[in-house]
Amino acid sequence: MKSELLIFKLAISAENYLSVYKGHAKTISTLSIDGRRVEFSAEKVRRFLTHDGVYGVFEMEISTDRKFLGIKRLA
Repeated sequence: MKSELLIFKLAISAENYLSVYKGHAKTISTLSIDGRRVEFSAEKVRRFLTHDGVYGVFEMEISTDRKFLGIKRLA
């Protein structure tokens, strides 16, 4: 199966991520390092949430038909 990788940075404070728990936000929208818009469910980065929020450089793998395959933190 072919897939592609999207690399992007996130800097979401814990206070901002709290809006996910309150039901006010469900998606995250950001730009990949090559300038493409990336939108995905905020739940995809929940495991990276710390007391400070979600910060780092991430790599998301998606299928050629744009289905989520996985995500990992690079830095």
